[in-house]
Amino acid sequence: MSTFEVLSRYGTLALIRHALTVVLFLVLHLVRIPLVLVARVLEGVMGELDRYATAQASRPPRGPINQFFPRESREARHA
Repeated sequence: MSTFEVLSRYGTLALIRHALTVVLFLVLHLVRIPLVLVARVLEGVMGELDRYATAQASRPPRGPINQFFPRESREARHA
């Protein structure tokens, strides 16, 4: 169906509504592109932060964990 057939069969208002719907569809997709790019960047940054935090939490401690009390064995405390 051509534009002129739609115009003669359904009227000007239907043709305008259809054109506005198509324009709205295109505008929404153009607005979506930057949002998707921001989401991808955030995903990459959060992945790097997750890898860094996991690496930091997985390393064994460099020194004693409890620095306020002297190290002693469990048997020495209960003797």
